[in-house]
Amino acid sequence: MRVVVAGGGVAGAACAVALARIGAEVSVHEAYEDPAGTVGSFVSLPVNGLRALDALGCLAAVRRAGFAVARQRMWSGRGKRLGDVARGRRPDDPLLSVTLMRADLVTALRGRAVRAGARIVTGHRLTGADDPATAGADLVVGADGIWSATRAALDPARPVYAGLYSVSGTIPRTPAYTNLYGTGTGTGAGGAGGGAREEGEASFNMVFARNGAFIHLPAPGGQVWWSAQIASAEPPADLARVDVAGAATLFPEPAVTAVLGGGGAGARVDSATPLHVLAPLARRQDGRTVLVGDAAHPVGAGQGASMALEDAVLLARALGSGRDVPAALAVFDEVRRGRAGKLARSASANRDAKTAGRVAARLREVFMPFFFDRFYERATGWLYDYDLSGELAVARP
Repeated sequence: MRVVVAGGGVAGAACAVALARIGAEVSVHEAYEDPAGTVGSFVSLPVNGLRALDALGCLAAVRRAGFAVARQRMWSGRGKRLGDVARGRRPDDPLLSVTLMRADLVTALRGRAVRAGARIVTGHRLTGADDPATAGADLVVGADGIWSATRAALDPARPVYAGLYSVSGTIPRTPAYTNLYGTGTGTGAGGAGGGAREEGEASFNMVFARNGAFIHLPAPGGQVWWSAQIASAEPPADLARVDVAGAATLFPEPAVTAVLGGGGAGARVDSATPLHVLAPLARRQDGRTVLVGDAAHPVGAGQGASMALEDAVLLARALGSGRDVPAALAVFDEVRRGRAGKLARSASANRDAKTAGRVAARLREVFMPFFFDRFYERATGWLYDYDLSGELAVARP
């Protein structure tokens, strides 16, 4: 089976690994010279994504490239803790969420793909499923992101700005940060905990602020990794000009000032991008072309990457079952439709929470501490219990 993959990011590299492992001849076409590069900032992979990585044989490499995150803590802008739950897992799950730079995730997947026999062609953007590079291919995998060229033949709908734009970066940890959020061993005045790599006690912190949501977590080496998701009717005309000081002015709340207030040397912005939404697809395949990852449903950094990893494993299992390509794609489509649709709806609700008005934000501060910890596990169990672990069978010559 000859497969051409459009896009060499998380989804494309993961599909290359999975399909090469079942014996397909795989070539990946990536528009950029370096498929990893400094694309985006960090991703925090929950356990469903980690189990998919296990199936791909990539879990150990990804864990080495990142650090474990045990807890997720929610805060008001004034520094009041609103919730404290297990990060990306059930509380009793021994597998901890892993946070790493997106480029490091892509690099690990791409390396495994090449070792599995896939070919990666850089500097070439496929123009769609009818691109000359796809001639003779049995399967075209659209893993080319939210502006997918391969999607157009299946669905002409275009992405719509979501009312949020994201700015991400890193900054040195300051005494103010330690006082409020701790150092990584749970000893800070706020008791928030931070993140010793060895102990796996890092906390993923989300602050609900007036202008959006602010995410941060202490990383090894005395750094804080942060991401601001800013509510705005329109994104800035030139996102490349957004800097740390500019992000800080949009989040004057004490819980964010403790992170960004000590800007200066060592503080940087790694990524600035508008966020978009896509209407759910009626179908993601036509018997030869199939969409995976953000080309199908963009849902956000950590779960977006995890859904792409799930896609890769399930696509390979469907194609490796002995069915012909059209039948296998129909099975894959059916298996993924319900879960992808449910996650898209969950992501929409998550975005709405980040763009709440002042009254809604005040109500959240009053009621969330009573309800979040009690109902979070029940509300997210369907997501984190999904288990694709167990390596894909490797085809023999």
